[in-house]
Amino acid sequence: MIIRSHDRPATPWKNGQGRTRELATCPPGADMDSFQWRVSVAEVDSAAPFSTFPGVDRCIVLLDGAGFIMTLDDERQHALLTPFVPFAFPGEAKVSVTLAGGATRDFNLMLRRHAVRGSVEVWRDADPHVVDATVALVYCAHGTLACAEGELHAGDAWLPGDDRRMTWQQGTVVLVVRVEVVGG
Repeated sequence: MIIRSHDRPATPWKNGQGRTRELATCPPGADMDSFQWRVSVAEVDSAAPFSTFPGVDRCIVLLDGAGFIMTLDDERQHALLTPFVPFAFPGEAKVSVTLAGGATRDFNLMLRRHAVRGSVEVWRDADPHVVDATVALVYCAHGTLACAEGELHAGDAWLPGDDRRMTWQQGTVVLVVRVEVVGG
């Protein structure tokens, strides 16, 4: 199934201090308290703190904009300034941000720790890649890609079905979400 970003409305963050566009959840339709995994794209345009998610592992990837400096638990800092470089952190961390410039957009993966584990991979070249059973979602971050169900443009996502083949041109950047059941 292809998910078009323009079809996803922006909704407030859990703490009400930002906006996000949810792309997919597992199970489908799960709310913030019942998802196993969740993928969204957030718009960060002020120095608002992130919502906390106890028991959730998070991975964030800058998509565009100058980025920001994340301060975790008032001590550790991480500069999220380079697009397409995943950064993982615990959802219970208290995270504040300082913008490096103007507004940014970032890709977010959340994983309920007791149920699943996962990661975000960045595929940049047109060489063949394996979209195996652990690939839960493919996000076109830059350029276009083709799959069995049609063409994806920047901002679109794909939940692979039975036919997991995809192709893209040089210069396309794809974020691949892998998810596995804990103990599975």
